[in-house]
Amino acid sequence: GCTVKYSGYLGNWNKLFCSNGNSKYPRLMKLGKDITLWGLEIGLLSMTKGEAALLILTPEYAYGQRGCPPSIPPNTTVLFKVEVLDFIDSEECDAFFELTYEQQDRLPLEKVLKVAATEREFGNYFFYKQRFKIAKDRYKRALSILGHSSSSKAEQSQINASKLLLFLNLSLTYLKLERADRALKYGQLALEMDQGNAKALFRCGQACLYMREYSKSRDFLARAQCIQPFNRDINNELKKLARYCKEYMEIEKEMCCQMFDPLNSYG
Repeated sequence: GCTVKYSGYLGNWNKLFCSNGNSKYPRLMKLGKDITLWGLEIGLLSMTKGEAALLILTPEYAYGQRGCPPSIPPNTTVLFKVEVLDFIDSEECDAFFELTYEQQDRLPLEKVLKVAATEREFGNYFFYKQRFKIAKDRYKRALSILGHSSSSKAEQSQINASKLLLFLNLSLTYLKLERADRALKYGQLALEMDQGNAKALFRCGQACLYMREYSKSRDFLARAQCIQPFNRDINNELKKLARYCKEYMEIEKEMCCQMFDPLNSYG
């Protein structure tokens, strides 16, 4: 899949017939499915992320002898300005998910890990586009194929390393979705694999703070701070926790005063 900024022209770059230039977040498109012009597909396959190009497509590489009325006249050479913003090779993933469960289980671990890493890459792409629900689904899809248990300690270590990254990503994504309970769950799963993981401790602390479980939040964040004492995000979260606790205590104090003031008044 790739994210492409494109503009299509007729004539001497002066007649625009298609463009996605006004889109702030161009969507991820698949070659051969969303992008079907043969010349455009060939051009994009030769490009790398961040590259821009001017493509001149003769009719046999574009819309053919018939054209595409009313926009494209018959037998027309078209011009494209393209920029590859992102590129993720999904071919192996597509092939993997077309297999039966039994066939997937027989694949070498190296291939399974590669597919999981690509799915995580897709998740990261959608996360940074702030499409958190789709990101969450891609992370879970990656996690679903890592259920292989291995008799080899080295292989199991590789599987766990891949799972750990997904647990951390899911924890953060659920925080963005305001599902702190799920964020805490995945943060704790990460800690089961690596109890000294500062990022996992931080995510759990954030989740507990969101749920107003201040004591638990302090415990997680203090442990994270011990591991990374100069981490600005951890220290800022501890300051936020202190502020929330202070506000909470002031509200509690005010409520107590309101409850007992009528008892102390003369009537």
